[in-house]
Amino acid sequence: MSFELTMLAWTLVLALVQVLLPAVVRNREVGLRYNAGPRDGPTPPPGRLSGRLMRAQANLFETLPIFAAAVLIVHVAGRENMLTHYGALAYFVARVVYVPLYAAGVPFVRSLVWLVSVVGIVQILVPII
Repeated sequence: MSFELTMLAWTLVLALVQVLLPAVVRNREVGLRYNAGPRDGPTPPPGRLSGRLMRAQANLFETLPIFAAAVLIVHVAGRENMLTHYGALAYFVARVVYVPLYAAGVPFVRSLVWLVSVVGIVQILVPII
């Protein structure tokens, strides 16, 4: 398996973690009884941490399809090279770093880390454009 596909696989693991993190925190906020129930009534607003984790998850899910498609196209086309290698690595590492920065509410640095992930996607796209 190529390095780029490996980074995609690890990013999917990260996506699962990012699905579970806000769920665990939200469960602590509203309780197991509410989460296991039908949730027919109004939903309590998310707390600060669960809200941040939900937004970080949504942010990942905005770029993940583009990253996945880019990696798959590069792989099928046989265009993997050092640029795509480092692009996939940059995307994955930036996405891992992004989660605690967002959870902690760190401004500006979080945005720079997000930008690194986008640059990583661009690096993967360059050989196929």
